[in-house]
Amino acid sequence: MSIDKHSNIIHDPKIKRIVEYSQDNKQVNVLDQRFYRRDGKYYPSITSILNFFPKNQFFHNWLKDVGHNSDIIASKAAAEGTQVHNACEELMLGKEVTWMNQDGKVNYSLDVWKMILKFAEFWKQTKPELIATEYHLFSDEHQYAGTTDIICRIDGKLWLIDIKTSNSVHTSYNLQLAAYAKAWNETHNEHVEGIAILWLKANTRGEKKDKIQGKGWELKVIENMEDNFSMFLKVYDIYKLENPDAKPSTETLPISVKID
Repeated sequence: MSIDKHSNIIHDPKIKRIVEYSQDNKQVNVLDQRFYRRDGKYYPSITSILNFFPKNQFFHNWLKDVGHNSDIIASKAAAEGTQVHNACEELMLGKEVTWMNQDGKVNYSLDVWKMILKFAEFWKQTKPELIATEYHLFSDEHQYAGTTDIICRIDGKLWLIDIKTSNSVHTSYNLQLAAYAKAWNETHNEHVEGIAILWLKANTRGEKKDKIQGKGWELKVIENMEDNFSMFLKVYDIYKLENPDAKPSTETLPISVKID
């Protein structure tokens, strides 16, 4: 997990699930980010499970092309994705997001800022009613967990939407959102009716009739939720085969240090 400078690890809802304090508040247990704690049990995250979904030939070709630079490229993409997600969450909560501060220093790269603007355009165009953002989901029936980006209502229909900043839309995303939706429906009376990916690096040129999209962004609706969830469970079986005793690792750290 990543705990950034100035993070409030006592009250931050996004990391409360993976940080525990000792009774005397002198040390903290940092738990494995691949798991969620649920009533004393640990459920693997949906994204960890889907690491066992087969990669396609395009991925393997890319890996050959970039070689040892793959980790650097992946880390950069992940950092940009986190920035976009955090900014989108602030926008949904009614806060203002700025590209540069009063000193003229930019807060985001140009690519990240463009994706933030695309999200803002999507939100203004569709005018969703926000139900929840960065929402933790659990399935006690299947024992997995995850965090979805957006639960909202559009034109009276409840949607589960995940923001994606990747260069392409992967098949595993369909399985991921189906697993989120099943977990939501398991624990809520009002069920999700639609699941979709808000892709902020689409090749779209602008608005299109009968589709929710704009220049460079698109809401990709995922059909066949049941089929996708069934496939997710098959991947989960592979995960359990490879991890029969899966449990989180724990690192205990003091919260202060002094050298005499």
